[in-house]
Amino acid sequence: MTYHPKSDFIAVMMERGFLADCTDYQGLDDALIAGVVPGYIGFDATAKSLHVGSLIQIMTLRWLQKTGGKPITLMGGGTTKVGDPSFRADERPLLTPEAIDENISGIQQVFAKYLDYGDGPGGALMINNAEWLDDLNYLDFLRDIGRHFSVNRMLSFESVKSRLDREQSLSFLEFNYMILQAYDFLELNRRYGCLVQFGGSDQWGNIVNGIDLTRRVLDHEIYGMTTPLLTTSDGKKMGKSADGAVWLNADMRSPYEFWQFWRNTTDADVGRFLKLYTELPVAECERLGVLEGSEVNAAKIILANEVTTLCHGADAAAAAEATAREVFEKGGVGDDLPTLTLDPGDLPVSVVQLIVRSGLAKSGKEAKRLIAENGARLDDAPLTDAGLMLDSSALASPVKLSAGKKRHALVQLDG
Repeated sequence: MTYHPKSDFIAVMMERGFLADCTDYQGLDDALIAGVVPGYIGFDATAKSLHVGSLIQIMTLRWLQKTGGKPITLMGGGTTKVGDPSFRADERPLLTPEAIDENISGIQQVFAKYLDYGDGPGGALMINNAEWLDDLNYLDFLRDIGRHFSVNRMLSFESVKSRLDREQSLSFLEFNYMILQAYDFLELNRRYGCLVQFGGSDQWGNIVNGIDLTRRVLDHEIYGMTTPLLTTSDGKKMGKSADGAVWLNADMRSPYEFWQFWRNTTDADVGRFLKLYTELPVAECERLGVLEGSEVNAAKIILANEVTTLCHGADAAAAAEATAREVFEKGGVGDDLPTLTLDPGDLPVSVVQLIVRSGLAKSGKEAKRLIAENGARLDDAPLTDAGLMLDSSALASPVKLSAGKKRHALVQLDG
């Protein structure tokens, strides 16, 4: 659809590639022009950090704030106790309240880097849906809220249908999740004047549920906007790398490894990622996105620096680039490389075990295959013996392990 927005926010969303769909372009646009629009995204507290797959949502809220709106980060302290069944093959493991609180604390550290939680009209809010979900009276909830939901319609949602089509059981606990998410939107509108919910395009049904419920119960007009579900140009899910999730918290994924993830972006994704994950002008993103050959590497370094600066600060980005240059261009050992520190009592240790423990392979089998295919190096020399054992003399000084040309780790002895 061709829509010509009047508001800065929708204009940014459209030209930078954030917009998949909107329930009412004109209505939301008018609201954005009329005053400060509070908008929210819900994040379940299933881990101590968010990963790169959530970054498109975080950047949506950042742009909302930069264009005069009010971001609300809704922590799912209540809904995490149920578990979102969307597009999962199985039920999520249930967490204790203590684990949920610990995860929320870790996730808050991520948002503090991207949003301003000040007291002004556009200051971001961090809200926990346990505020209204923990003390719900089940009978009242069934009578006042449950009656507005059609089971026939809920069964037609893609997230539910995909589970049922595969004949995998969907528990009543999980089936309730979409009702709770709709109720979140209602309560955020009632308590905080929230007018719009954002989410990935897989959340469309849940968002529409909340809009319908709020219209029926409060007679308020609210809106939904979705972002595309991102995959890299080679079809991989955004946020995952060969060695697991690319977390946004420095204690779960070092700034250097984070920088490297972006530096290793496929050529075809550079322009698109610059628009989504940095704040460089669109024209500059497009210029960098069409570079080829060795020039595209310079564009990837700009991408890595810009994204890392937003997430970890300018100093971390500069340190990562300096380390990368030292490791790749000079063949040296950078101080900022991921480091595995061994206890002398662990020696001797097999090189296969070191490759796994340093995160360069997920299993011993994968490490052995890496060696067999000449993809592993020890201090830049090809590693050919999968049975090699390293003792204290071999580790008298730190050694560098490499998997392929771009992934490295240091191994050193404690003390």
